[in-house]
Amino acid sequence: MTYSYKPIVPDTELIDSDKPRQKAVVIGAGLGGLSAAMRLGSKGYKVQIIDKLDRLGGRGSSIFENGYRFDLGPTILTVPEVFKKLWQDCGYVFENDVTLEALDPFYEIRWQDGTNFRVFKNEKDMFAEVKSKFPQDFDGYIKFLKDCEKRYLFGFEGLGRKPMNKLWDLLKEIPGFVRLRADKSVYSHAASRVKDPRFRMALSFHPLFIGGDPRRVTSMYILVSHLEKAFGVHYVQGGVQALADAMGSVVKRQGGGVFLNQCVQEILIDKGKASGVKLSDGRTIKSDLVVSNGDPGWTYKNLVKSSKTRWTNKKLFQSKWSMGLFVWYFGTKGTRNYWKDVGHHTIINGPRYRGLLKDIFDKKFLAEDMSIYLHRPSCTDKTVAPDGSDTFYALSPVPNLKTNNPVNWEEMGTIYKGKLKKVLNDIIPGFSETIETEFILNPEDFLSRYLSPYGAGFSLEPRIFQSAWFRPHNVSEEVENLYLVGAGTHPGAGIPSVVTSAEVMAKLIPDVSTVRTKL
Repeated sequence: MTYSYKPIVPDTELIDSDKPRQKAVVIGAGLGGLSAAMRLGSKGYKVQIIDKLDRLGGRGSSIFENGYRFDLGPTILTVPEVFKKLWQDCGYVFENDVTLEALDPFYEIRWQDGTNFRVFKNEKDMFAEVKSKFPQDFDGYIKFLKDCEKRYLFGFEGLGRKPMNKLWDLLKEIPGFVRLRADKSVYSHAASRVKDPRFRMALSFHPLFIGGDPRRVTSMYILVSHLEKAFGVHYVQGGVQALADAMGSVVKRQGGGVFLNQCVQEILIDKGKASGVKLSDGRTIKSDLVVSNGDPGWTYKNLVKSSKTRWTNKKLFQSKWSMGLFVWYFGTKGTRNYWKDVGHHTIINGPRYRGLLKDIFDKKFLAEDMSIYLHRPSCTDKTVAPDGSDTFYALSPVPNLKTNNPVNWEEMGTIYKGKLKKVLNDIIPGFSETIETEFILNPEDFLSRYLSPYGAGFSLEPRIFQSAWFRPHNVSEEVENLYLVGAGTHPGAGIPSVVTSAEVMAKLIPDVSTVRTKL
């Protein structure tokens, strides 16, 4: 299938607030907000989505420039089933709206010593790769996979799909946390199973893709390895932007509205209940409930103009936030047949692993060395670039802005890009001479574009005491009829969890028919 980008046509007029139907406003058109809007629409609510960007997707949106399409954020889909269920629950068929392509291998990891490791879907191929690269750790790897499956069943299918807004919700799960040693970190658990430092890195880096430090994040997150094994790694034809547009299309089919290029200034509160929103242009939208897909830190600090009991500015400041991201997007002309050994996803590991993590998360220090995730979607999707050309993005984890001496990216951006270029030139030699278009996003851009506190790439870091009940709840304890979805709420960051946050939210909101019966 050849994907042709057809952006969703936003509404120019807000939904008539006088029509006799229960109404909901969703702030933010990221995947969490779009999932919430779909679920509310299926419950009978008239939904209006408001977003400050000019297109849907939030961090999963894209930029088109000189014939190149750049996917700005997430690049893979690991659990298509959460979307299939979402579509099914809304009365639609996912495959009719979205085309996925399974990747195999999923990705390749490269180390400074010239060695590499590829992760495959086929179990036979995967076992052969481990036996070839880390033969002494094969038995430990098999044990690790069993550990991952247990945590998947408990953490993803169980805990992750349940509301965690009451303390009792957490207390009931404590035996499971104890049994599965949730107090251990992802890295320490991997280190207890395998000995080779490279393999430990390969089995523990995944929390970085949801903003967590592998040395600190609870070992529950090793479940990601099971997600890969059980469901595969997929690419959305047209990028995640196409997925977001398909979700917006469902919302409009349900009778909802999409209103872009508009900021929400305040969540309106009447007698302790959310009653709508006020836009930056002064207009107000009345509604029966409000859902924020904005970061909880931003939501509570800037949009809720009332006294708060739990998520105070002080508590939000004292919380641990995910690292920042430096992402260089570039299109290279006429290079489609170059660099034959560079696939869709390549992880370039720097000379240090734990030392670099310490610099990023603890010291908030911009180190000389770096690790890089290199995305080359043109291997799979020919529509991302002009004929014969390539689209890339190179992502490097960096400190966030929550420090007394944050990185001055206006000053350091060019310098850091030069260092990044030097590392990339070993992987895709001569690439810089072929660049036709390029741009960069750094933590300061995440703060301004996505309203992400401290420029954090993935909201709150998923440490054990910032997960489940300890994370901002899907239903607000500050304001009645206010709900939260997205990376900063339960169950956390990453596409499957963000979509699941709307599933959890929907369990806390009655259907319109139920509301009318009570009235």
